[in-house]
Amino acid sequence: MNETPKHSRDALQAILDAQAKSGIGNKRRWLLMVATVVGLALLFPLFAPGGKDGGRKYLTEAAVTGDLVVTVSASGTLEPITSVDVGCEMSGTMAQVLVQENDHVKKGQLLAQLDLTKLNDAVTRSKAALAAAEAAVAQARATVAEAKAALSRMRQVAEISGGKVPAKTELEKAEATLQRSVANEASARAGVVQAQAALTTDQTNVAKGAIRSPVDGVVLSRKIEPGQTVVSAMTIPVLFTLAEDLTQMELQVKVDEADVGKVKVGQSATFTVSAWPGHDFPATIRRVSLGSTLADNVVTYKTVLDVHNDDLALRPGMTATATIVTARRDNVLLVSNAALRFTPPVVTAPKKDGGLVSRLLPRPPSEPKKTNGKAAAGSPQIWVLDDRQPKAIPVQTGESNGRSTEILAGDLKPGMALITEYQEPKP
Repeated sequence: MNETPKHSRDALQAILDAQAKSGIGNKRRWLLMVATVVGLALLFPLFAPGGKDGGRKYLTEAAVTGDLVVTVSASGTLEPITSVDVGCEMSGTMAQVLVQENDHVKKGQLLAQLDLTKLNDAVTRSKAALAAAEAAVAQARATVAEAKAALSRMRQVAEISGGKVPAKTELEKAEATLQRSVANEASARAGVVQAQAALTTDQTNVAKGAIRSPVDGVVLSRKIEPGQTVVSAMTIPVLFTLAEDLTQMELQVKVDEADVGKVKVGQSATFTVSAWPGHDFPATIRRVSLGSTLADNVVTYKTVLDVHNDDLALRPGMTATATIVTARRDNVLLVSNAALRFTPPVVTAPKKDGGLVSRLLPRPPSEPKKTNGKAAAGSPQIWVLDDRQPKAIPVQTGESNGRSTEILAGDLKPGMALITEYQEPKP
């Protein structure tokens, strides 16, 4: 039987002293005093350190049945699926710009026009060079005809004279003159082809002086003004940026390497943008890149999501935060992650010689279930209160969303109180 605690004896002595001083000693008050002291003595072991549970208070949370959704968060920007940079291959002064930002354009529509004065002059020179080349061909053709006629007369004379006249050297000279004339005609014809190519190039340059839209779309940006000089060198200057279709966009996010293994093509997702707070936009994963990106010692993988933008509420360049659903479990047994992390404390008790001895407060876990004749080694444990002491129950866990974890196997039932934390008694 527990002895009366010291502070209870002190309280009893104080009451006795008060009774003696006040002179009150009737039987009723004496019985009330005794009952008070006995109650204190009985309650003290429940709260005093070194009792059955060390005075610790355990906090619990019930196992529940519900739905579990596992998500991965990533941030990125919205971009058009097809975006075209329109530049100019020619150098010159911009004569006029015909479109503004947000204008809808059609394929082949004139966007801007260079000053074509120099380019048109080049076309005129090329036409003149072509005409000269064609005249040279006509001249060479006449020379060939003249050389053929001269050679024909010499051959007739030689036939009439029996080969006496003209001299053999004159006949050979006439034949060589004809061959040179034929070669000159071929060269003149090649000159015509060259002049024609130069003319075509200059005419193409004139056409390139007119900047036209390559696609049907909308003007996202305009980077040129009338009167500005365009200089085309190693790189082509960008004058306009066009988006082909803003009703179909893509969200490019960076997924952390710790989460990329859970992200798959076809998974659904939602995202938010600052322009529309409180509104979740749907999306679907189209591509997960194999190549990684390293920034600030953090490895990420580019992931592209398809986005429908029929109402044009979303705009290119918006920063978005996406939540990708990687797993969904319906009507499963769930426990708090705090219950899985809980580890019972070690109780220390004084020895007779003044030292300390440690002993585990909780009871050992029950025998884990076996699978194919082998017990699962290192399986997680859940702690429950059994006769005011923690007792371990081995479990098999599944998916987790960071707050709750799915329980696949174990002796747990919905509604069981699971220990999540304990509080040390106040000194």
